[in-house]
Amino acid sequence: MPRSRISLILTPKPGAQFTNMKLLQHLFDNNKLWAQSIESSHPGFFRKLSEQQTPEYLWIGCSDSRVPANEIVGLLPGDVFVHRNVGNVVVHSDLNCLSVLQYAIEILKVKHVIVCGHYGCGGIKAAMSNEKHGLIDNWLRNIKDIYKLNEKKINALESEKQKVDRLCELNVIQQVKSVIHTTIVQDAWDRGQPLAVHGWIYSIADGLLRDLGVCVTAKDQIDQIYRTDS
Repeated sequence: MPRSRISLILTPKPGAQFTNMKLLQHLFDNNKLWAQSIESSHPGFFRKLSEQQTPEYLWIGCSDSRVPANEIVGLLPGDVFVHRNVGNVVVHSDLNCLSVLQYAIEILKVKHVIVCGHYGCGGIKAAMSNEKHGLIDNWLRNIKDIYKLNEKKINALESEKQKVDRLCELNVIQQVKSVIHTTIVQDAWDRGQPLAVHGWIYSIADGLLRDLGVCVTAKDQIDQIYRTDS
């Protein structure tokens, strides 16, 4: 596009004002206070942060606004590399997720990949129903498959809440498997790179994380059929 055309698009007409920007002024005000607070407690923080990114953790979590990765583990910006989507799902055809995984492991050299779901997940609830939600139904198919594989165990539970929460847990466990089945993770282990993949779940009701007891640190912990040759 010609430069003059770009200027025409970006330059407002004489007398015009970007009045809509004022609608979110409180967010800019909050940002200023936040930055001042961080810099006050950690002098030089943003200068150092701008020079490098060396997180030890990759967080694969749900897009739910109530589950902010950094805050619930008490870490500052720069400490956690984050990928989020509805239902914290890892699909082998999702180039977005795989690109994040590869960058985190091969470039940033993270030592831990944390798959974290949360109880009461809306995506999980939607996957358990037959209600039509639109495009997202295609994405939720991945979770429906997990439900189908565990249908008897889930339906044996008494309350709907218990059923949803159990599927939330089972979904995390399956996504951990999806992570370790990738060539990205297995190649890292083949190189001798230290890497652990964890399965956690978060409770919005009390703000606490729970370890689901799933932690894989080596290729020989994967079912044989999913291993790639070194």
